[in-house]
Amino acid sequence: RDDVSDWSSDVCSSDLLVVVNLTPTSYEDFAVGVPQAGFYRECLNTDSSIYGGSNVGNGGGVNSVNEAYAGQAHQVLLSVPPLATMIFELQ
Repeated sequence: RDDVSDWSSDVCSSDLLVVVNLTPTSYEDFAVGVPQAGFYRECLNTDSSIYGGSNVGNGGGVNSVNEAYAGQAHQVLLSVPPLATMIFELQ
């Protein structure tokens, strides 16, 4: 569909991290393993006030930590909102 491809090409590149929380609980400092070091820009957070959410998020993005986690060379520590999807783009 054109509307989906337009959104993905305008908002994020191809190096993406997708985090989905299907529980009503939010999490702080939630570790997620990532293969590459760098800044992960938060390009979508469905908990944003723009979408009527509670605005729990990561201030636009997070830097990776040079510590292996879950079989990956690096990790990011995220604020994960309840009942939300977040997409991060490696910069």
